[in-house]
Amino acid sequence: MSPAAQSFSRAGLVLAMVLALDQFSKRIVIATVDRGDSNSVFPGIDIVRVSNKGVAFGAFSGRPIVIVIVIAALAGLIVWFTLHVRRPYIWLPTGLLLGGALGNIIDRLRDGAVTDFIKFPLWPAFNFADVAITVGVLALIYVLEQRDAADDAA
Repeated sequence: MSPAAQSFSRAGLVLAMVLALDQFSKRIVIATVDRGDSNSVFPGIDIVRVSNKGVAFGAFSGRPIVIVIVIAALAGLIVWFTLHVRRPYIWLPTGLLLGGALGNIIDRLRDGAVTDFIKFPLWPAFNFADVAITVGVLALIYVLEQRDAADDAA
């Protein structure tokens, strides 16, 4: 298998794992937690059930532009990934970002809102798709910085 094919396969595997964890966890929360309920899991960590119609922290709540912006960003990511598929480890942030975004898009299309359920004190509720997106952005920055540092040393 070529390096490019391996990168696509790995990104797809990460995407599938994130999507499965995200959708499975949301289905469990929807089946077991009533809207507005809060269940303490560990000190400082609660499981709640919140419907978020916006993007980060509820921004642009209820506006159709949200899906358009997300789809445009995903299309850009896919094009960029395709052009840089040989960059070391680029498959990891790509899979995380695509899996997380698709998990939340599925919620928006199916339910009209994203189900958030992990709650820390003084922080809005979030879900595993949000975690994947956040880690994906950090991993993308790391991968890009590693490549730039290698280029500078050459």
